[in-house]
Amino acid sequence: MDGTLELVECRQISQMALLKNDRFLRALRREPVDATPVWLMRQAGRYLPEYRATRKQAGSFLGMAKHPDVACEVTLQPLRRFDLDAAILFSDILTIPDAMGLGLYFVEGEGPKFERTVRNAEDAAKLFVPDMETELRYVMDAVRVIRHELDGKVPLIGFSGSPWTLACYMVQGGGSKDFARIKAMALNDPGTLHKLLSVNTDAVIAYLAAQRAAGAQALQVFDTWGGVLSPAMYREFSLPYLQRIARELDRGQGSERTPLILFGKGTAAYLEDLADSGADGVGVDWLIELDEAARRTQGKVALQGNLDPATLYGSPEAIRREVRRALDSYRDGNGGSRDGHVFNLGHGMSPDMDPDHVAVLVDEVHAHSAR
Repeated sequence: MDGTLELVECRQISQMALLKNDRFLRALRREPVDATPVWLMRQAGRYLPEYRATRKQAGSFLGMAKHPDVACEVTLQPLRRFDLDAAILFSDILTIPDAMGLGLYFVEGEGPKFERTVRNAEDAAKLFVPDMETELRYVMDAVRVIRHELDGKVPLIGFSGSPWTLACYMVQGGGSKDFARIKAMALNDPGTLHKLLSVNTDAVIAYLAAQRAAGAQALQVFDTWGGVLSPAMYREFSLPYLQRIARELDRGQGSERTPLILFGKGTAAYLEDLADSGADGVGVDWLIELDEAARRTQGKVALQGNLDPATLYGSPEAIRREVRRALDSYRDGNGGSRDGHVFNLGHGMSPDMDPDHVAVLVDEVHAHSAR
């Protein structure tokens, strides 16, 4: 693998150079495309039998994510099955707090957990921005290997969790139904929470910059738990940190610019703020029509989304119908063209979804949107 990494590092190629399919990047720049590009959140996952076989061989989720060759294999699996317009790095949003020393592990049926949590000012004071080429070298190596193996077929998306979403897991110690501990911190000790969010933001900016340097051609921030906040709390504890990422992350200029997408679940109320953040794209969930989202964002950003993931439980004809409905609901803010739209689900796929239904979705997106 070392020889492969050296080869990739020596190749000083532009983001667009040698790309056989650049629909995704063109759509994020709101340029005309021959068909609406599509990729799916969690497109590499347990619904694929080849993924389950790889996971069994690797022994664990982290066993896959922390070995670049295995992460590459899992990243490429859905591209071998489906005519997708982008690949997304196989990793986890919690790599940053793990590298901060919190001890990430997974419990079957319960999801991610941390051995150590952040509950007070003393805990927050111990946090640090990890070195991206030491503590998180395995992520950067995975990006390099995947870029090499893609060989320009489609662009590669790198990603991070948002500062708020990372903080949720760091304070709670895992997932939560009510997020009581972190909301109590927001109410009782906002200074400590802001310190935690600040160091998380520094780390996210460094992490995304390192992925870009390693070869990621687009970047996405997942604010998965932004929607659990009240409007006042969202505007204090999530939005300013997303705006800071969009403002401070160096993404280049012109054709070399690396697009940034901000995705939040349950955050449609803040579309105008997200469109004004400086991001290139905004991901939307299925609780808002795309034409409304486009009207409110006024063509300032590309929109990504927004099919209800549960649609994949429908029949093939039902899937085709809902794909067409979603595509037809999109009108950009400049009079009705379909430019500036990346088709996606409104959230991630589930393990019990049928791969054949995914193929129907992807094919219908391209067929119905072909110009």
